[in-house]
Amino acid sequence: MRTPDEPWRTLAAAQHGMLSRRQLAELGVGRNRVRNQIEAGRWVAVSPMVVSTTTGPLSRDQLRWLGVLHAGPRALLGDLSAAEVHGLERWHRDEVTVLVPQDVELEGEIDGIDFKRTRRPLPLMTSRLSLPTMKLEPAILHFAAYQHSPRTAQGVVSAAVQQRLTSAAALREWVRLMRPLRWAQMFRDCLDEIEGGATSMAELDVRRLCKRHRLARPARQVRRRGADGRTRYTDCEWVTATGHVVVLEIDGGFHMEVEHWEEDMARERSLAGQDRIQLRCTSRELRDEPDRVAADLIRLGVPRAGVVPLSGRQSAR
Repeated sequence: MRTPDEPWRTLAAAQHGMLSRRQLAELGVGRNRVRNQIEAGRWVAVSPMVVSTTTGPLSRDQLRWLGVLHAGPRALLGDLSAAEVHGLERWHRDEVTVLVPQDVELEGEIDGIDFKRTRRPLPLMTSRLSLPTMKLEPAILHFAAYQHSPRTAQGVVSAAVQQRLTSAAALREWVRLMRPLRWAQMFRDCLDEIEGGATSMAELDVRRLCKRHRLARPARQVRRRGADGRTRYTDCEWVTATGHVVVLEIDGGFHMEVEHWEEDMARERSLAGQDRIQLRCTSRELRDEPDRVAADLIRLGVPRAGVVPLSGRQSAR
């Protein structure tokens, strides 16, 4: 037999225990009942507009629901907060971002939630998730367009494609749909490079280094079998006129962790050979000192663009 409590319990379960006062009223739970639950310590008023049917610290999921419920039915989880829900990794921000229509009046601020007003058509950008959330592509581009650093903006666009959450074509279409969009041409150029095979900022930086210094584009992610029998992939390889292979490995921040650092050294030893010149640089060097990296590559015989050494016609060893 159904009880009067079932409707709000079902909705609370779907929203990680969070309910707006508007939702409660629509389900027939009056103000007196809500006040009694709060006074009895069974519920907690977490904002003027939202109650939690659980006690204790709010979880990440509860904080997201708190933000969109507090801002009303037209609000959406946005920017990196939305991208994280869609699966984007390594771009976490503690603060939850909620996009709110320009004409909505908010009652108070909430610690840990950044309410951003917008005139953009949020219904067009709404995903099919149960949690009111922006679609991945507009969430990524909206975040990127308001960054101070172009590298950050391009980095998050590249990361979304690299992690196979979307495609360059889908992002390009949203650049068009979101007009006017700050840095739109930069995004289109970045997406052109991604479609050309670059998916990370390091790959984009290598492509730009080669273009600037008129160097041949390297072979990327070349499959090699090391001396230990394990299959490994190198970042960049060029075949020189003398038949030597110049290998450039690019170390990101995670390479500085001890376990990665030691694994990288073992990997380098395993792939070493008399016909191979192995170099390493950091992603910071590639970003801030590309001329220095290029000078070393040129000194070691990396061919110019359009020049194919005879040995370069051979398959990778």
